[in-house]
Amino acid sequence: MSGVRGDVFLAGVGGQGTLLASEVLCEAFLLSGYDVKKSEVHGMAQRGGAVTTHLRFGPKVFSPLIEPGKADLLVAFEKIEALRFAHYLRTGGVMVVNAQEIFPPSVATGQERYPEGVAERLRAVTDRLFLVDALAAALAMREVRAVNMVMVGAASHFLPLPESAYEEALENRLPAGIVAVNTRAFRAGRALIPPGAGALAR
Repeated sequence: MSGVRGDVFLAGVGGQGTLLASEVLCEAFLLSGYDVKKSEVHGMAQRGGAVTTHLRFGPKVFSPLIEPGKADLLVAFEKIEALRFAHYLRTGGVMVVNAQEIFPPSVATGQERYPEGVAERLRAVTDRLFLVDALAAALAMREVRAVNMVMVGAASHFLPLPESAYEEALENRLPAGIVAVNTRAFRAGRALIPPGAGALAR
């Protein structure tokens, strides 16, 4: 572990499995000997509201909350959520974003328009932006609910943990009947980021 520490901010929409993803990440860190603290904020609606998790790891962590501009890694399960919480990312931080677009009620009813040029606006925040099509990867497995583990797999390139820690965490946190499909989703997510993309540099 050697004193490695970091701050990970996860953002998604209700129903995407953002909280389960954060639980698996926490378990993987604990299994690897890290101290971990996390704090969750649920949206107003069970499905459709914003859901965020602050996750901090290191030899010893005293507070779960990440200050704006301090996150090393931002993992967003939807593009607008990435834009909404981009101010949490530090200079030089990494952003892993699901290219999926989920229209909020105001857009679905025609009251507002889905913003244009989201990817370009995100690239203005960091040149270490990784847009991945997690939904397509999950659909290829015929398991749309596995998007969250695809995203964990993609984000894992930037965290100081071995693959075995995530797989053990999945076994510990999930019912036995769905461990295999979620492990495949994790590996599919790993494959979406080119090898050697680089660890977090502080």
